[in-house]
Amino acid sequence: MDGFHTYKREKKPVPNLMPITPYCKNYTRDEEKDLTKPMLEVSDPGKVLLLTESLINMNTLDLEKKLNSYIQQETVSETVFINSNIYVSDEAVVQVVGQQVLALEYRAPLSNLLKNIIKEGEGTVHAISDFDETFQNILNDILDPSENHIFVTVPVFSKFKRGDCFTIPILVTVVNSKKTPDFITKVIRETFRFCLPILANTAKLEEEAKIKTQCQSLLHVARRLFCHIQDLNDLLKEIMVEARKLTNAERCSLFLLDPDHLHLVAKVFDGVVRENVSTEVKIAKDQGIAGHVAATGKLLNIRDAYSHPLFYKGMDEATGFRTRNILCFPIRDENGIIGVAQLCNKNRGNFDFFDEEVALAFSIYCGISIQHSLIYKKMLQATHRSKLSNELMLYHMKVPKEDIVKVLLCTNRHAYLYFDSFNFSPKRIRITETPCQILRMFEDFHLIQMFRIKREVFARFILYVKKGYRDTPYHNWVHAFSVTHFAYSSIKQLKLIEDGYMTHLEAMAYLISCMCHDIDHRGTTNAFQNESGSVFANLYSSEGSVMEHHHLSQSLCILNTDDCNFLEALSYDDYIYFLALMKDNILATDLANHFKLVDKQKQLLEKGYDKSDLDDKYILTCLLMNCADLSDQIKNWDVISVVAEHIYEEFFCQGDLEKAMGKQPQVMMDREEASIPDLQIQFLTGVCLPIFRVLVGIFPDASKLTSNIDRNIGYWNASKNIFTKLSKKGLKPLEILNCEELKNEIEQFIAATTKRGEEEEVFDYDSDSDSDN
Repeated sequence: MDGFHTYKREKKPVPNLMPITPYCKNYTRDEEKDLTKPMLEVSDPGKVLLLTESLINMNTLDLEKKLNSYIQQETVSETVFINSNIYVSDEAVVQVVGQQVLALEYRAPLSNLLKNIIKEGEGTVHAISDFDETFQNILNDILDPSENHIFVTVPVFSKFKRGDCFTIPILVTVVNSKKTPDFITKVIRETFRFCLPILANTAKLEEEAKIKTQCQSLLHVARRLFCHIQDLNDLLKEIMVEARKLTNAERCSLFLLDPDHLHLVAKVFDGVVRENVSTEVKIAKDQGIAGHVAATGKLLNIRDAYSHPLFYKGMDEATGFRTRNILCFPIRDENGIIGVAQLCNKNRGNFDFFDEEVALAFSIYCGISIQHSLIYKKMLQATHRSKLSNELMLYHMKVPKEDIVKVLLCTNRHAYLYFDSFNFSPKRIRITETPCQILRMFEDFHLIQMFRIKREVFARFILYVKKGYRDTPYHNWVHAFSVTHFAYSSIKQLKLIEDGYMTHLEAMAYLISCMCHDIDHRGTTNAFQNESGSVFANLYSSEGSVMEHHHLSQSLCILNTDDCNFLEALSYDDYIYFLALMKDNILATDLANHFKLVDKQKQLLEKGYDKSDLDDKYILTCLLMNCADLSDQIKNWDVISVVAEHIYEEFFCQGDLEKAMGKQPQVMMDREEASIPDLQIQFLTGVCLPIFRVLVGIFPDASKLTSNIDRNIGYWNASKNIFTKLSKKGLKPLEILNCEELKNEIEQFIAATTKRGEEEEVFDYDSDSDSDN
């Protein structure tokens, strides 16, 4: 029709529901050329299809067993195993041999044999000797070692490339096959052409699951670490526990760089956790495996410790522990390396790539938590120091100028016969005279002139120290002066300076340490401070010797107070040495530290004292400090009875505090239970006599000191009957010490035991009033 368009309805193509099958299709000549080489030359397509169909919902172990079985049947071989090639670490891993899952997976660097196969991309026929010794032993447990075995190892290529080459994720080894190597190669490659993706994907899934589990573990670890941030020692122990768990290691050691970055220090070594550890393992930061890691900042994974040049065998020989392998990694904070963690002996095989990755991730959490713990500790210490300093300043205030003038203008009227004798009792001297006597001691040894000490500054220092002592029953300024007097007597009587046992600087440090050794003592023991959670315990408990560290800190605080530094004329080296001596001396007065030196003191007596040996000098200095601190026990009865009264008054006050806290005090602290004579005999016999016997062993002229202690043990034995009798009458121990009946009993004992003609030591006491000082 004109004027109108015509349209035809388009027909849609009808789908062919019955396509021609490939094997019935007609191919062009070019297509036929591509099909001349079949996809499966030696394998049965049906068997391969059935095999791939069965590889579902399996782990890699079961997959390898299934594949091993198939290859074994097709190649008519004795057994088959798969070497997984780990590219990131250049390792070969074997988990299954035939149908046997290895109790411990074999993991080792690629051998020369496997490297050549991967490089050439061709299979090879070889013997068992081409494997390393460890894998040979594994195979000998499975195969008959008496027979010769023929191995054919074939590389299997994947679809992925590394550079220009296809990767070889696995190598398949066939043992004692009845087929030719060419046939074996074809069977393996045709099989894994379809099965390799399944095996690879399953391995990847397991790897991701492992990483997920490890990440979750790391998050839990981080949370646990930050729960211990308030205590560095607990944090370090927790880090070691978690590091062993994450890597399945037997032992872990954690080293931290010291403040000078010269040494790596560990209080807990090789996973052995001890309570109240004071000794440290210290190594140079550039020595050994840990030192190498600290210096380079690079992780070390050592599979054979004894073959590594940096490994030190002496520790194993000393402990009996056998180190097989080591994973050592650095710990960093934002400023750099702060420490090193060293793991030993993975429970199953060697530390692998995953362990390295976990260790490096874990080290980040370690660095952050350690950094925060150190900052927290510094803040806490600053708070406690501020509190103590404010308390100290409020308590002591300032030393009046007129007191300093009195000491400086003091004449030499305070003179006593036998003042330098061990038997002289410094408690006879009035308290107001004591600063003058200390100044006199320094002048006697020419220390004022030798070290250019300003008398006014030194007098002010003495008075500040005197004010630093609280009015406790025993640990007060009188005790400090008595200890200082013993140091003075020791230097004089034992000729410590003249005979070269001490230099003048060391003698001055000895005297000052004795004067300051109990400053700001609170009348309670270190154990009480720790148990009560006092401010001292919070500040010093991690270092041990809680109160001794406080005494040292307060001494240095006074030394740094305006116009109190009498050491300002010393050279830098002498000043540092003096402070180091003060620290060692004051810490030595903690008897807990003394008991650690008992064996060394015995060795010193056996070999003889060597004045040039620094260790011998340290032992002697500590011994002299202990003797000075206990010197009250060598005096006569009039002194030791008063001293005992003051000591037990202080002990009983602590016992009362402990009872108020709901705790049962020790017997010597319990005013209801303490037997003073028995306690004193026990103390003199078990503590004092052994210490002074060592001193007498070095200085035979001091033998009267042990004789005095033996005499005093006799006094306390003589007092037992009176204590027993009066205790039954209801008198308390301190009341008995002050009673006239006890005094008469001891006087009778002294009269009966004193040899006829034995002279009493006479003291010329200045009877002037205190105001004349």
